[in-house]
Amino acid sequence: MLRAGLIGFPASGKTALFQLLTSAREAPRPSGKQEANVGVSRVPDERLDRLTDLFKPKKHVPATVEFADMGGTGGVRAGAAALLDVAAFRNADALLHVVRMFRDPSVPHASGSIDPARDVRTMEDELILADLGVVERRLERLERDLKKAGNNAELKKELELLQQCKTTLEDGRALRSLDLSGDQLKMLRGFQFLSAKPLLLVLNLDEADLPQAGRAAELAGLQDFVSGARTRAVPICAKIELEIAQLEDADAKTFMADLGLAESGLDRVIRASYDLLGYISFFTVGEDENRAWSIPRGTNAQNAAGEIHTDIQRGFIRAEVVRYDHLLARGSIAACREHGELRLEGKEYIVVDGDVINFRHAT
Repeated sequence: MLRAGLIGFPASGKTALFQLLTSAREAPRPSGKQEANVGVSRVPDERLDRLTDLFKPKKHVPATVEFADMGGTGGVRAGAAALLDVAAFRNADALLHVVRMFRDPSVPHASGSIDPARDVRTMEDELILADLGVVERRLERLERDLKKAGNNAELKKELELLQQCKTTLEDGRALRSLDLSGDQLKMLRGFQFLSAKPLLLVLNLDEADLPQAGRAAELAGLQDFVSGARTRAVPICAKIELEIAQLEDADAKTFMADLGLAESGLDRVIRASYDLLGYISFFTVGEDENRAWSIPRGTNAQNAAGEIHTDIQRGFIRAEVVRYDHLLARGSIAACREHGELRLEGKEYIVVDGDVINFRHAT
C-alpha cells in the first residue's frame, strides 16, 4: 500500500483535506502524544469498475492509499523535526504539502498574509533542517567508529555519501534533488530523510480561482519549484470538495459538470500521489473477487505475485496475462485465449499498467 504524510501550516485546510480523503467524520482530538491520525482512501479506477460490471464478482477491492495527518503540528517551527519521531511519517512513501491559496478574512494566516511561495519555501527549509540534524549526528558517530575500525570500506562509503548529503542540505537543497545510484539509495533508506521523499504540493484554491486551476502553480509563483526532481502540484478547492462530499452521486456529478470539473479534486490528489511515485495497477479477476493491486513501475511478475501473497511469489510458475482493453473488448478470458491475446509470461516479465493477471504457482 502506498503511504503518504500530510503536512502544512495551520489554517491551510490540511486536516479538513485528510477528513475528506479518508471519510473521517470528526477532526482528530489532541492526545498530547506525537501520534499520527491514519486513514485510507480508495484509488479511483474506472477500469476496475468496468471489470466488475463484466465479471459481477462477490467482492470489488480497489487499490488504496494510506494518509497520515498530525493535526496542527506539521507546520509549526520544529514540526518537521517532530515528524521524524512519528513512524507514519518516517515510513511514508511521499509527503503531501497542503498549501493555502484561498482568501478568507475570517480564517487568518499565522504569518499575516497569503503567500503560497513563502509557505512552500519555509516548509522546505524545515524539512531540510530536520534532515541536516540527522546527518550531522550520524557523521559524528561515523567518524568515531572509523577511528576505532580503521579502513572499513562500508563505513567510508557511508561517510562520503552523508558528506554529500550534508553539503546539499547546507546549500538549502532537498535530498530529493540528488541523482543517486541504487546502492546509494539503499544505504540511505534506513534514515527515512523527509526532504528525500517525493513531494506533492496540494494547492488549496479560492473558489473564485477554480477557472484558473490549471495555472495554479504559475499564479502561486511555484513554476520553478514544481519543476524540481520528484516534485509536482495538484490544485483543489477544499470548500467545494466539502460541498461535493455531502451530495448524492448523481447530484455531485451535475455539480462538478456545472463547475467544469471532470473529476473531484480528491480523486486528483489520490491519482497524483499514485503517479508521483511511479505506481501502476494490475488486476486479478474472477467470480469471487475483482481487485486492483499497486506496484512500482518496472516490477517483474514474480515480485508482483508477492503483492498478493508471499506463497504465490515463492511458488511462482507462470503468469497468465491479458491486456485490460483486450479483455473488455472480448468479454471473457476464454475469448481472449481463442484469439491469442492471453499470454504465458515468466518471472522476469515486467508488469504493465492495466495487465489482468492470473498467477500459476506451486502449493
